[in-house]
Amino acid sequence: MTGPAALAAIEAVVAAAGVYDGAEPLDEAALLRLKHHGLDGVDAHVTTDGFALRRGTEVDLVVAPEARGRGLGARLADLAVAAPGELTAWSHGDHPAARPLADRLGFARARELWVMRRPTVVPLPAVATPDGIRIRDYGDGDADALLAVNAAAFAHHAEQGALDRDGLAERMAEPWFDPAGLLLAVDDDGGLLGFHWTKQHDEHTGEVYVVGIQPTAQGRGLGRLLTVAGLQHLASRGVAEVILYVESDNAPARHVYESLGFTHAPADTHVQYRRA
Repeated sequence: MTGPAALAAIEAVVAAAGVYDGAEPLDEAALLRLKHHGLDGVDAHVTTDGFALRRGTEVDLVVAPEARGRGLGARLADLAVAAPGELTAWSHGDHPAARPLADRLGFARARELWVMRRPTVVPLPAVATPDGIRIRDYGDGDADALLAVNAAAFAHHAEQGALDRDGLAERMAEPWFDPAGLLLAVDDDGGLLGFHWTKQHDEHTGEVYVVGIQPTAQGRGLGRLLTVAGLQHLASRGVAEVILYVESDNAPARHVYESLGFTHAPADTHVQYRRA
């Protein structure tokens, strides 16, 4: 299956799996690629009951709930990983079917991404803004500085650090984007030191989308300052819960989030498998 029919089938399978599993089966980057670029540059194996997509070193595999347990996932996976080379694949929600399939295909568990949650009724601590720093909303003309700080802050994070102007424009074109929810910490000269990009999913849920600090500004408490400012912004929008994603081995970030009332449940874990 190819063309518009393939994209329609992928959309239907993604929607069904998300409802059944309680977790989105594709991450935001994959969804945006499909929305803006279709299957260009993708090795796609698509049926009405499931699909496997390979783009560069990334593989996405999803089977519709009603078609599971019949070997379709294994057949699609075999097609997607047949060519040699390094590959990664995410199991969103640490799906129990992912581990045996990964073992059979020679993929090892490589990363764990935690979802942490915080109810907005929990009081936030008071955080003083350091002298010479102010927090303001994102505005016209801030894109280049934002991308530069993002690239520096996430130089060792392949997904986030690769954000470019096109990727920024795609995200800012999404219905959820609100310039008032992208908070910037700037110095007296207007230089950007860090940012907290928040995201409101719906009336109930908000997200600490990205917090990035210029490496030269680390150690000044800006991460905590910006995080609290963003949480205050989301609470003012009336959401009941705020979520965030954090690498399970990022102890400093986890410490900050835990100190602000975020908790993690084992079921809220996404796992990346890798074939060397």
